[in-house]
Amino acid sequence: MDDYLSKLITEQVNQDTKNIDECTTEQMLELINQEDSKVPGAVRKEISSITKAVDIIYESLKNGRRMIYLGAGTSGRLGVLDASECPPTYGTDPALIQGYIAGGDIALRTAVEGSEDSEEEGREQVIKSKITKGDVIIGITASGGAPYVCGALNQARKMGAATIGIVNNKNSKLKQLCDICIAVVVGPEVVIGSTRMKAGTAQKLVLNMLTTAVMIKMGKVYGNMMVDLKASNVKLNERAIRIIQKVTGVSEDMAVKYLNESDKNTKLAIMMILSGETAEVSQRILDGNQGYLKRALRQACKIT
Repeated sequence: MDDYLSKLITEQVNQDTKNIDECTTEQMLELINQEDSKVPGAVRKEISSITKAVDIIYESLKNGRRMIYLGAGTSGRLGVLDASECPPTYGTDPALIQGYIAGGDIALRTAVEGSEDSEEEGREQVIKSKITKGDVIIGITASGGAPYVCGALNQARKMGAATIGIVNNKNSKLKQLCDICIAVVVGPEVVIGSTRMKAGTAQKLVLNMLTTAVMIKMGKVYGNMMVDLKASNVKLNERAIRIIQKVTGVSEDMAVKYLNESDKNTKLAIMMILSGETAEVSQRILDGNQGYLKRALRQACKIT
């Protein structure tokens, strides 16, 4: 038996749920909810480390480098999910934030459990991704010891990338391979070792914080509105129209008009309306302010 795994808190018996198999349905759900409620507090304890990670990622992306998630099982799926949500939400290039899972894309739908045991697969993914100095590699593993993730981060360090770990155990194997290790300890799972539960929830919260904070710092948000969203389907098109209306106060027809004139660029449409400038001039002002809408508007002397 692997002595490392046997000592992990995520592999211990949860004394509060040891009789869950004797509970009524409602009692089961109450116990699960009770355990889930512990997760936000555990995340809060790691705010300092998450802050450092956000600042590292921001500096990387600001300078044209990349952010890449690597994980296995639930952890890998969560990384891929977070990466895939960024282009439609914040209008980012798909190459900017990437996610990879042990076993390849097929593992997103079908468990390929043995793949997480291969350090070589992790190393090969990093090499294949052509990691260079300035990129940020984020390894996600509840145990903090998945060989695929450890191999990936070890290789990334050799190639000069910044490394960040997201784990659910203290003093993990991954810690020594990371510039920053975010260890959200949520305790034993409701069902022993089922880290898709509290551990997975904690990881999802951390990933939300990382990309959301970075995108805000990159000027992708105006107030709390996603002004860089891509209006690529009906729902997002309608959201873009509502955002334009809320920010500028124009009618729906006018919002649609400017959204079309800006080639579905919500931020540009807002800039055109509030500055009174053409699309070309508005874009030039935005570019001169690194895409920050408030700064651009201030330059145009339209708001204080």
